[in-house]
Amino acid sequence: MIKIGLTGNIGSGKTTVSQVFSILQIPVYHADEESRRLLLDPAVIEKIKNTFGEGFVTQTGEVDRKALGTIVFADSHELSQLTDILHPLVIEDFREWCKSKKESIYVIHEAAIIFESGVEKDFDKIIHVSCPKEIAIQRVIERDGTTREEILKRMQFQLTDEEKADRSDWVISNDGTLMLIPQILELDKKLRAVS
Repeated sequence: MIKIGLTGNIGSGKTTVSQVFSILQIPVYHADEESRRLLLDPAVIEKIKNTFGEGFVTQTGEVDRKALGTIVFADSHELSQLTDILHPLVIEDFREWCKSKKESIYVIHEAAIIFESGVEKDFDKIIHVSCPKEIAIQRVIERDGTTREEILKRMQFQLTDEEKADRSDWVISNDGTLMLIPQILELDKKLRAVS
């Protein structure tokens, strides 16, 4: 089984690309979704409380994701602390998930910060979804109803689109000039031919 990392900055269209791979019957592990699930684990909640303080856990005992997001996307040290808690758990969870997908030719691990968190070595190949910054910002504003300033805060902790493209094995362009599906089908064909 080939393990493929699928990355791209906020608003690049990673989720859209991963949905196409899913339609092609390729198993996709969504790191963001799994991180949210792992934040429900009592041991993780305790680590969050010990690292960031009682104020980041609600009265019902859950992590206050909005409050946590506010501080981690404003301070690289805080983001690094959260990454240190969650990323080893996400990678371990991905490895366990892969065991149930052994019949698959390849699997996709979708995550925005593969390079930033230093986990690129866990994948055989990396696909980067490339998108110009201004297009990505507009997409996120329309999708989330957030402000440009909030998006730029998050972007400051991600490598540039160009840096990710340079470090990846393949680049899918999602700037609206090239059709997306033919690019994905071409990659799927290459990956199936390797097996």
